[in-house]
Amino acid sequence: MRHPIDPKIDCVFKALLGAESNRALLIHFLNAMLGAELPAPITNVEILNPYNEREFLDDKLSIVDVKARDEYGGLHQIEIQLLSYRDLPARISYGWADLYSSQLSSGESYTKLKPTYAIWLLAEDLLPDHSRYLHDFRLRDAQGRSLVDHGGIWLLELNKFHAELVRTEQERWLKFFKEGATLDSKALPPWMQTPEMRQAMSTLERFSDKDRAYHAYQARQNYLRQQASIQEELDDRRAEIERVRVHLEQTQSNLEQTQSNLEQTHSNLEQERAAKESALAELERLKAKLRTQEGE
Repeated sequence: MRHPIDPKIDCVFKALLGAESNRALLIHFLNAMLGAELPAPITNVEILNPYNEREFLDDKLSIVDVKARDEYGGLHQIEIQLLSYRDLPARISYGWADLYSSQLSSGESYTKLKPTYAIWLLAEDLLPDHSRYLHDFRLRDAQGRSLVDHGGIWLLELNKFHAELVRTEQERWLKFFKEGATLDSKALPPWMQTPEMRQAMSTLERFSDKDRAYHAYQARQNYLRQQASIQEELDDRRAEIERVRVHLEQTQSNLEQTQSNLEQTHSNLEQERAAKESALAELERLKAKLRTQEGE
């Protein structure tokens, strides 16, 4: 290739799995990611929002996920996400729910609902407290019983994937997305020597070797870098605001404690003053009594 191409850049990702010419790649990817979860291996899909090179080159491509329907009616959403941010889990959940609910029009029976699968490849860690790279979320109770067997959400955190030897097709795809930008199409490693991976590399080569496509790829990459920089600045500002908030809360707590101490000191002084006044009054009473006795 003339230029290295990162398959995680969203426009390349969509060309890989969302182009009609790569329908076989999408089928292979879905079977690799979902595996035994599927009632049977997928053999055909309808791409609901296919990649359009003309739209991309004209910088009009705004929807970069891939949506498809398999021959059993199941719906699939596949998306790459380079940045992790606070509201991403809500976005992921909403996307799945929106696609699932889109199956029914007003008045239609719930029996028409089919399993819906959302697959997210994450370049940054979303669940840092968990070491596993694969997470699947379903509608289940605390005992693991399913409410309805209608798919779910699959999250794959690429940073946590470290397999050197490829044992499954799922690992092959994850290794490709993680290391794709460093691959040499003229000297592919053994794990890339499959029909699907060679087809995937040919898609990267089209971005690399076509001047107009490569310039558009660079523009998209620069945009994503800018977004990452903006997100980093926002995160820094949120962190600074949080530090200020904690400092203000601590200051307020200290002021409240100081106020409480002052009130306690005032109360103690009042008690001492009352005790002194009581003692003086008792002294005056005793003096008066003594004078009375002396007068007698």
